[in-house]
Amino acid sequence: MNSFREVTPDNFICSPFKSIGSDWMLIAASDGERVNAMTASWGGMGVLWGKNCVFIFVRESRFTKELIDSSNGFSVTFFDREKYAGMLGYMGKASGRNEDKIASAGLTVLGGDVPYFEQAQTAILCDKLCRLNVPKECILSDEALSRYYPNGDYHDMYVGEIKKILVKDSE
Repeated sequence: MNSFREVTPDNFICSPFKSIGSDWMLIAASDGERVNAMTASWGGMGVLWGKNCVFIFVRESRFTKELIDSSNGFSVTFFDREKYAGMLGYMGKASGRNEDKIASAGLTVLGGDVPYFEQAQTAILCDKLCRLNVPKECILSDEALSRYYPNGDYHDMYVGEIKKILVKDSE
């Protein structure tokens, strides 16, 4: 595997619409003992409170949310979609509560307090800045409510300050 190199946010070239919305990402966190990750296709990147940030959405029912809540940070990692489509699908369906899905997916965990994966093309390591509950009353689109929340299982939004961006050169 190629090793990662650090880039600054000003020199980071990425389409969040493709990387998050089309190619998907893994959100990972650790409580110091356990590491888990989940596939996500909602989120973004931008600036808040003068800081370069990532924002993600996680449902209350997800095991990864427990780890994010008990940690100081999280990572988002991006993969070669063609090569890792099966893994990304599996990581979005299986629960880390019931199995070591990271091992089952063949992923190698790197990092200390904020885990990321050796197989990724890009890893963004974040400190948590903010968590907001997104209740039904805040969702102004009837279409979004009926399509994404038929069971009332709403998301929390997390904003993370980008502390480090690691990228690999194309293999």
